[in-house]
Amino acid sequence: MEDCLAKKMEITVSEAEKRTGRNAMNMQETYTAYLIETRAVESQNEGQCSPVDSLWRRYSEFELLRNYLLVTYPHIVVPPLPEKRADFVWHKLSADNMDPDFVERRRIGLENFLLRVASHPVLCRDKIFYSFLTQEGGWKEMVNETGFQLKADSRLKALNATFRVKNPDKRFTELKHYSDELQSVISHLLRVRARVADRLYGVYKVHGNYGRVFSEWSAIEKEMGDGLQSAGHHMDVYAASIDDILEEEEHYADQLKEYLFYAEALRAVCRKHELMQYDLEMAAQDLTSKKQQCEELATGTMRTFSLKGMTSKLFGQETPEQREAKIKVLEEQIQEGEEQLKSKNLEGRDFVKSAWADIERFKEQKNHDLKEALISYAVMQISMCKKGIQVWTNAKECFSKM
Repeated sequence: MEDCLAKKMEITVSEAEKRTGRNAMNMQETYTAYLIETRAVESQNEGQCSPVDSLWRRYSEFELLRNYLLVTYPHIVVPPLPEKRADFVWHKLSADNMDPDFVERRRIGLENFLLRVASHPVLCRDKIFYSFLTQEGGWKEMVNETGFQLKADSRLKALNATFRVKNPDKRFTELKHYSDELQSVISHLLRVRARVADRLYGVYKVHGNYGRVFSEWSAIEKEMGDGLQSAGHHMDVYAASIDDILEEEEHYADQLKEYLFYAEALRAVCRKHELMQYDLEMAAQDLTSKKQQCEELATGTMRTFSLKGMTSKLFGQETPEQREAKIKVLEEQIQEGEEQLKSKNLEGRDFVKSAWADIERFKEQKNHDLKEALISYAVMQISMCKKGIQVWTNAKECFSKM
């Protein structure tokens, strides 16, 4: 971890800017660009002020970077991007992806994504990632030249492999079930939070009616007027405070959403393992079939029905020379198949070893992050309740002075 990029470079997504341009279809579009700023840490430690390098990136470029990382590092739980459009929000908050509050939260999420990658012991060393941070022009071409899209597995193949793997790894099966359950639990938690936020918003805003009524009442009272007016002011402040509270709460919700999306990253690793296992089983099946064919040709017996066997019975047997030629071809194919099977077995073992090491790293990170997020959320709720108590304490004092 001492060698990771996050230790050598300060990385920030400092601002977002709404822009208008032309897309690939030559149609006008409005999008948001994000300013990435980087600064070397070494020169700062030596007492020098290193210059800040900056460049602009669109959300789609962040998506391209992550897709590249997913394909290039299939054994790694690649950090997720923040959502493209707001979900699980309380209804008074705009879900528009151009809304300034949402853009600001997404800016923070994109910065968090870059810091996650820069802190990862493997991903931080990737040259394409480093170029993403430092090279504005020609970066997309550099990514496409890697040919990562050609390496990407067919989604249909990935779906079918799940149902056809004969000997799935129990650990990856359990991990897949866990990721499904984690996503389900966090989704429910976020829905509950949104409903509570809606009701809380209503309760706070209704307190503004206290302020209006107390103010109107104070106008017809002489001795009680000042106390009622002051109490009404406290109620108005209380009602207005909910906007800032719930916007702050959205930042804690975003921390939970990150792990909602991490669940899909876990499943991606499991799917890759299923594909490798499927390819291994198909290679073993093909090798067994060729060995059987070779044995049948060598002994002249047919263990299973085949069209070729039936044809030879109808139209006569092959000559010894023809049989020898076929046996020779099959023996070469068997040798190639054995080497391929050995290679796939080694590749599978390496994948499992690397993937499980990264999954253990992810589990530690998850436990720490979710614990901190839940504690911070609880602290915020306690603080909010204390503010409510203080408002009513102040109102009580106002009433006592009447």
